[in-house]
Amino acid sequence: MGMTISCLFFAVMTGDIDITYAAIHFTAATLGICAFRFLFKRAFIDLTNAGHQESQHKRTMIIGGGQACRMLLKEIENARNSQNFNPSAEFAPMCILDDDPRKIGTEIGGVPVVGTTAEAEKFVAEQQIEQIIFAIPSCLEDERQRILNLCSKTEVPIKIIPFIGNLFFDDKRATLLGQVRDIRVEDLLGREPIKFDNADIKNFISGKVCMVTGGGGSIGSELVRQIAKYCPKQVVIVDIYENNAYDIQQELIMEYGDELNLVTLIASVRDYYRMNQIFSRFKPDIVFHAAAHKHVPLMEDSPMEAIKNNVIGTFNTATLAQFHDVEKFMMISTDKAVNPTNVMGASKRCCEMIVQYLSQQKEGKTQFVTTRFGNVLGSNGSVIPIFKRQIE
Repeated sequence: MGMTISCLFFAVMTGDIDITYAAIHFTAATLGICAFRFLFKRAFIDLTNAGHQESQHKRTMIIGGGQACRMLLKEIENARNSQNFNPSAEFAPMCILDDDPRKIGTEIGGVPVVGTTAEAEKFVAEQQIEQIIFAIPSCLEDERQRILNLCSKTEVPIKIIPFIGNLFFDDKRATLLGQVRDIRVEDLLGREPIKFDNADIKNFISGKVCMVTGGGGSIGSELVRQIAKYCPKQVVIVDIYENNAYDIQQELIMEYGDELNLVTLIASVRDYYRMNQIFSRFKPDIVFHAAAHKHVPLMEDSPMEAIKNNVIGTFNTATLAQFHDVEKFMMISTDKAVNPTNVMGASKRCCEMIVQYLSQQKEGKTQFVTTRFGNVLGSNGSVIPIFKRQIE
């Protein structure tokens, strides 16, 4: 219709109809209309399905073409056919990498094995991979480290199937797909984390009043969690930062309820009189002294705060423990106290010297102990959380 009107307008203006003009106009108008309709349709479909596709189908690369891979692919297929399947958890396997040359060029569950793990970066770019699943749960540690290092260069999220010994198939976790998890810093540790459940610890803690200074911090809160498992008579959390203290308090209340006698106090170890009140009232049998400033760069800029909180705080807590006949005083120190090269390390070395001095005194019955922690996984003063954020 538009072309006809245009040709009539041209004829009226010029007194003639140019066949060449009509042909070119017809061709251009037809192509333009078709292209517009096609592009509009594609744009409309892409926009309406963008969020849906992103949540449903993440283009996934699987590392390892063994039994775990086969089980995973089978469960993905079953999950897609299930009416109860949650679309947000769906994977879209695009390719498999395996170092066995006999598998390259074959298919596993309809997914092609395209290359070796050394080519991970290449295939992630070629196939626009959005996530990687490491599906070699029984892989040796050195090989695991090598492959994960290669995968980390791709800068896409990496998920991992746990060790076979750590897999559970019960009512809550009946499938392998449900146990695929994000990579954790423990997976890069190079060894299995040390775990212990010693009967001697239960005998040491059970029936005792345990006080943890800095109990809301990363190390202090973990100490509180472990202490709570061994049936203490009472747990007294002392912390100056109310948010951390509140978090660990609520966590323990939700887990143990009335079974755990828990007291959470806001107080500073710098305040001798406040700490004396706490010791007098609760009469702890064991004191874990974890309260400290421990961020090395910050203490370089505020050295007096390191002295006030670490040195004076330790002196107050340790001397009060001795005065009140605490059975055992355990100070949490750091490996940075060894030949210290920074203010934080030097302040903790001073704390160690205070504890060493008190342990040599004959007055009182308190046993003084110092333990040095290195880089503790998840600790606020450790560089590891920074590495973890970079990895993620």
